[in-house]
Amino acid sequence: MMKLRGAFTALVTPMKEDGSVDFEGFRDLVRFQLKSGISGIVPLGTTGETPTLDESEEETLIDIAMEEAKGKVPVIVGAGSNNTRDAVKYVKRAKQKGADYALVVTPYYNKPNDEGIFLHFAACAEVGLPIIVYNIAGRTGKNISTALLARIAELPNIAGVNEASGDINQMMEVIETIARKKPGFSVLSGDDALTLPLAALGGDGVISVVSNIAPAEVTALATAAVNGDMEKARTLHYKLLPAFKAAFVETNPVPIKAVMNMKGLPAGSLRLPLAPLDPANAPKLRAAFQAAGIL
Repeated sequence: MMKLRGAFTALVTPMKEDGSVDFEGFRDLVRFQLKSGISGIVPLGTTGETPTLDESEEETLIDIAMEEAKGKVPVIVGAGSNNTRDAVKYVKRAKQKGADYALVVTPYYNKPNDEGIFLHFAACAEVGLPIIVYNIAGRTGKNISTALLARIAELPNIAGVNEASGDINQMMEVIETIARKKPGFSVLSGDDALTLPLAALGGDGVISVVSNIAPAEVTALATAAVNGDMEKARTLHYKLLPAFKAAFVETNPVPIKAVMNMKGLPAGSLRLPLAPLDPANAPKLRAAFQAAGIL
């Protein structure tokens, strides 16, 4: 199992006017990512509006991702659920379809205690596919403490963490107490704006939203940062920072889809309960991405 390092795009799921999935648009987006030198792709993450996709749509998206990317870059398939049986089923599906990793989020809504979270990941790990733990308290209602993550990291097939807690102190603890003792364990930022600070502390890159529209730029930043070229990384970080901030002016993936549409990339509409970008935010979003040299 190779260690994940670099920039990995949390892919949007493009939709047509009628709300159906634009599968050919998705294929085009994957090709755009590969052509731009992205380190890897993440279909069916939060950014892909997975809660509103049905299983047949998800399977087709995985198939397209695997057809285009297999053997070129790692494919990390979102396989989370707040029902452990479903999460195990989705990890099995990712494995059967040839994915390199599964991204498994903390069970949301149920708010299990630490033992419940541990047993959830233990059940998923038994499938035998390398797992990236996805820690995002803002969406799940539960933060995975460093002590709990250390326990989970001792399970077989746990390959790393997508740290979207937004807490740089917690990320530092994870690197110090887990990653430095387990060299194959990747610590990835779940927040574009923290890619550089996390890499400076010894992290391994980012699962990025902004790389949907700027894969080459985000890859250049992540590569420079993890390779210790701090001067280049800082320059890129501050250049891209307006975009990193604006991408979260509303709930992800609403802003990134809006700005992709501005650039003519296939993104299209959203599925309820996500509604289109507030028109008042459109000029700010455009200005921020222009300032970052992306639009």
